[in-house]
Amino acid sequence: MHSTDRPRIDRRDIDKAAEDLKNWGKWGEDDQLGTLNYTSAEDIIRAATLVRQGKVISLGLNFDNNGPQAGRSKFPPVGRFNPIHTMLRTGTDAYSGVLDKRGMRSADDIVIIPSQCATHWDGLAHIFFDNHMWNGYDCREVSSFGAARNGIEQTKEKFVGRGVLLDLPRYLGLDWLPEGFAITTELLDSCCEAQGVKVGTGDFLLIRTGQMEEKFAAGSWDGYNGGDAPGMAFETLYWLQDKQVAAVAMDTWGCEVRPNESVEGISQPWHWICIPIMGLTMGEIFKLDVLGEECAKTGAYDFLFVAPALPVTGAVGSPINPLAIL
Repeated sequence: MHSTDRPRIDRRDIDKAAEDLKNWGKWGEDDQLGTLNYTSAEDIIRAATLVRQGKVISLGLNFDNNGPQAGRSKFPPVGRFNPIHTMLRTGTDAYSGVLDKRGMRSADDIVIIPSQCATHWDGLAHIFFDNHMWNGYDCREVSSFGAARNGIEQTKEKFVGRGVLLDLPRYLGLDWLPEGFAITTELLDSCCEAQGVKVGTGDFLLIRTGQMEEKFAAGSWDGYNGGDAPGMAFETLYWLQDKQVAAVAMDTWGCEVRPNESVEGISQPWHWICIPIMGLTMGEIFKLDVLGEECAKTGAYDFLFVAPALPVTGAVGSPINPLAIL
């Protein structure tokens, strides 16, 4: 169903969801990991047994000037741009006789990169609910120096466990879901049943919509950032809470359906609850086409998932190269 055909979410609905789904204090008053706590050592050991072929599939885009930030966007600018990569020393320098102070012939480079410009995790300091972030911390603890609480470095030993892919367009017989398509809990359940896979506690849930392949086919990222997109309906927050997943990631810019289901003046309501209220880390701009093809061949939709964040102290997100190991 298109998002515009669904009931509008207003502030009362958001406040009720915040009351129903609030996980503050669940893992202690000092917790900075949220639902990543769900993944246990035993879960990781079991996930390792899912390696059947020794095949490694990257779920990340290359970080270069051809990334998603190159497309025309309907979203107000927030300072994101594609990575800037430049050389400090090159092979042509070495060939021409330029040596560093140690007398070495070498190359070196530098990268300037917004943490959420391409494949990334949204950290728990990224979104606020009113004046608070995850676990009730004051939003002012994120300053110009970075996040004093909920910084992405807190997660540096996390993001390893059982990955589960729900390939929705393949299940529905489509190349990709249309823009504005609202993914419902009913669709998630029926896809799980069709794929013969269960989503449970501590899992890393990956959901393919095919929007990235749509942009590849068009040869342009135009409209991808902040534009209309298939994505999660507001109701799925309750489903994710019930399943106790560690994190959720998708191949779209913002995971939730766009146009949003909310009334005018409320943007990205799913984010409001997912990150600061539930403590659920979300991943965005994951490349899931190759994984979908491989899972369809084997009929196995679960795998070892490894996707650590860069432990940048105080960062509110992190670029990543997530891996599915089959």
